[in-house]
Amino acid sequence: MVSFFKRRAVDERVRAYVLILLGCILGGAAYPLFLVPNNIAPGGLTGVATILNYLWDLPVGVTSMALNLPLFLIGYRAMGRVFVFRSFVATVLFSVCIDLLQLPPLTDDILLGSVYGALLLGLGLGLIMRGGATTGGSDMIARMVNKRFPLLTVGTFLFLVDCAVILAAAFTMSARAALYALICIFVSARAVDLVLAGMGSAKACYIITAHPNEIAHRILNELERGATLLQGTGAYSGEERTVVISVVTNAEVIPLKRIVRAEDAKAFVFITDTHETLGEGFSALEGE
Repeated sequence: MVSFFKRRAVDERVRAYVLILLGCILGGAAYPLFLVPNNIAPGGLTGVATILNYLWDLPVGVTSMALNLPLFLIGYRAMGRVFVFRSFVATVLFSVCIDLLQLPPLTDDILLGSVYGALLLGLGLGLIMRGGATTGGSDMIARMVNKRFPLLTVGTFLFLVDCAVILAAAFTMSARAALYALICIFVSARAVDLVLAGMGSAKACYIITAHPNEIAHRILNELERGATLLQGTGAYSGEERTVVISVVTNAEVIPLKRIVRAEDAKAFVFITDTHETLGEGFSALEGE
């Protein structure tokens, strides 16, 4: 049993570093392919490094690492050892990938560069975060500032840093480049959320009905999906009602509604997107 848990812990560490490596490659490729050629500074310290590259032709990766390392030293005691070590590894790998991936630019259109560069960067950063790391010492400083000044949240601090970088880009590059950098930050943030939260490829269906057993039976047998029964009380009527909860794929929503309509035309149904569905019939829970 002990060896099983040790092996599982090793597997999880390997998986984490594979995600970090893949994320660094994807995120690092965004710079030579899209961002640097179009002078897009996507916030954070890598955005500062992009501005310095524009002004003095300094390598983005090495400059970003040089800016980040002092922040890791300052924030080391405030964060967990595993998180800091993984983040240090991710920062070094990310910086190396930016400079070593000598990829030709794919476009000189600044709009295409900002959108596709942001997508690639966001996917990379999302994978790095799934691996339990980050690529910026600024995250650690943000958490330290939040501990000292709770009213200033981590997100607010990082947003202020991004705003400062965009203002610097407006003065050193151009207002046009700064506006496209805003697009880049927005798209990359959405891409990170997509990786962390999932694609939302399933629907959670809540059915309040007077015939729960019949509906649940047909869901189990016709759709071959699970169903859970919960007891509820109407706030206005005070009547007891059973709520049937079932998670189905997008394609199974219409058959499920037909089942409900056939068994109880007066049922109350609401259906929501699920960001991520783990367990039997969907993605495996192991390794998360």
